[in-house]
Amino acid sequence: MATVLSVSGSPSATSRTARLLRHLDARLIAQGHDVIPLDVRTLPAEALLGADFRHPAIAAASELFARADGVVIGTPVYKAAYSGLLKALLDLLPQFGLVGKTVLPLATGGSTAHVLAIDYALRPVLSSMGAAHIVQGWFTLDRDLLVGADGTLTIAPAAAEALAGVVDQFSEAVGSRTALTARQAA
Repeated sequence: MATVLSVSGSPSATSRTARLLRHLDARLIAQGHDVIPLDVRTLPAEALLGADFRHPAIAAASELFARADGVVIGTPVYKAAYSGLLKALLDLLPQFGLVGKTVLPLATGGSTAHVLAIDYALRPVLSSMGAAHIVQGWFTLDRDLLVGADGTLTIAPAAAEALAGVVDQFSEAVGSRTALTARQAA
């Protein structure tokens, strides 16, 4: 169907945000999409902080964005905004690096006071990068993401239902856009 880049902007190796994304990746795969996970924290810090556009890892990440039909962007919310790590990567992508892409913004955080971070901090950046369609994003409270001793993620039922809905909306949007693009190219 479509190629989806699933980007975790969390700096933590034990991130609930990254676990949530990998959980949602499985749903997208089950719906027939090819999913490529990208944990920004695995990119070299010196390249991100030094704005080294030519670093091989940054060039490879940029290429992943270029070849994706859709992008899921997940971030923890810190001080009412998306992570600085995610910001560093987005700053290194081409100005219009999301042109033609369907994008699903997701955020996690400790308080509902941060729920507007998607619409007031993240969505404007994604829009300025040329995203063709930014579907409804979703904010999930940290307390609704339970990580077991073995590292498995359990999502509170109400949060799981809401997330399934936004992921399915994204899946349909990216699939429709991919099919339309293929018909236009034929």
